[in-house]
Amino acid sequence: MTEKIKDNQVSRRKVLKASAAGTAFGVAPMFFHRNAHAYTNAPKGGSVTLGFNVPQTGPYANEGADELRAYELAVEHLNGGGDGGLLNTFSSKALKGNGILGKKVEYVTGDTQTKSDAARASAKSMIEKDGAVMITGGSSSGVAIAVQGLCQEAGVIFMAGLTHSNDTTGKDKKANGFRHFFNGYMSGAALAPVLEKMYGGDRVAYHLTADYTWGWTQEESIAAATEAKGWKTVEKVRTPLASTDFSSYIAPVLNSGADVLVLNHYGGNMVNSLTNAVEFGLRDKVVNGKNFEIVVPLYSRLMAQGAGTNVKGIFGSTNWHWSLQDEGSKAFVKSFGTKYGFPPSQAAHTTYVQTLLYADACERAGTFEPCMVAAALEGFDFDGLGNGPTHYRADDHQCFKDVLVVKGKDNPTTDFDLLEVVEVTPREQVEYPADHPMFAGGDLGSCNNGA
Repeated sequence: MTEKIKDNQVSRRKVLKASAAGTAFGVAPMFFHRNAHAYTNAPKGGSVTLGFNVPQTGPYANEGADELRAYELAVEHLNGGGDGGLLNTFSSKALKGNGILGKKVEYVTGDTQTKSDAARASAKSMIEKDGAVMITGGSSSGVAIAVQGLCQEAGVIFMAGLTHSNDTTGKDKKANGFRHFFNGYMSGAALAPVLEKMYGGDRVAYHLTADYTWGWTQEESIAAATEAKGWKTVEKVRTPLASTDFSSYIAPVLNSGADVLVLNHYGGNMVNSLTNAVEFGLRDKVVNGKNFEIVVPLYSRLMAQGAGTNVKGIFGSTNWHWSLQDEGSKAFVKSFGTKYGFPPSQAAHTTYVQTLLYADACERAGTFEPCMVAAALEGFDFDGLGNGPTHYRADDHQCFKDVLVVKGKDNPTTDFDLLEVVEVTPREQVEYPADHPMFAGGDLGSCNNGA
């Protein structure tokens, strides 16, 4: 990219931000641009193609299936079908149900297999063969970081799906990548006060941790937040993502002196490790004069369903839950439930919202040009999408919003009613400066328009 193009892109981004200044919750004017430069996969004809890259196989396949359902619902609503869903509650009114910028939304799908190499190959094919102008999806932070890097190189926008590692918007952040989902630091900031209140400050924790970027940063975040409340961490043990039986990892916990087991596992891994822990009788033990407890820092309805009665009384955090009663959440639950017959997961919610946010940014920017779209997302304040007032920070492309602390219900009424929200942690409690040490080492860099 020439210096002249870079300067022009910076100038256009300043115009976008200046035009949006003072606009409450994203009710932004339409932006018009001149002298647009060529960019990767500029749509031709009457349609535009989005790439939905989700784990259809592997340990996070259940999350991927729900993400894909949400993506299909988002496309339906963008094209004017169904009841319109969150287009009706979104504070920005740029989307009209006539596609994106008047073009019908089409999509292609891929299987990440919950593997970074497979995810990159799938995304590359979508961009080069299918002409996708935006890539979104994933239920693994390793996948998200890999695909985010690819999209940066290719010059397309990446709207991350379910990715909770601090690194996604920390050391591995990219100018072409954006995350709506919360992260490990936020889970720690929300959970630690609740854990201290429920279990006291004199606790000894043993961590079992998925051995990749998400597990590492969640372990760091939860340990730091609980140690600040007086807890001690006796052991941190890494487990392979491909593990299905965690018995050999659970057994040593019994002789460690720990009275809390922290399961830094997600999806099928968490279902299996929690099941193994309960089978070993950990929840019936008394250690250090205290009832032994288990904590699952990152929860989802799908995981709770998989683990069944084992989740009763276990605390964790979540990005969103279908029981919320704000207008956006109710609208999404209604739309999703009508189409599929059951409530959506947090994975479905965040991917649906990311699709709408991308489409809305295109409308407000008046183009699909990646750097103009990025500028429309940076610093964007919005509401009505199910998480309350939300801010897309320009410094690192991380969304900031309230975080939910949940607990497994003791007496669920249905197969879907397994978690209850026990605390809505206000946004200011989970916010952090962009240069926080847990997020240091990365450089957002410059947006890339590609071709």
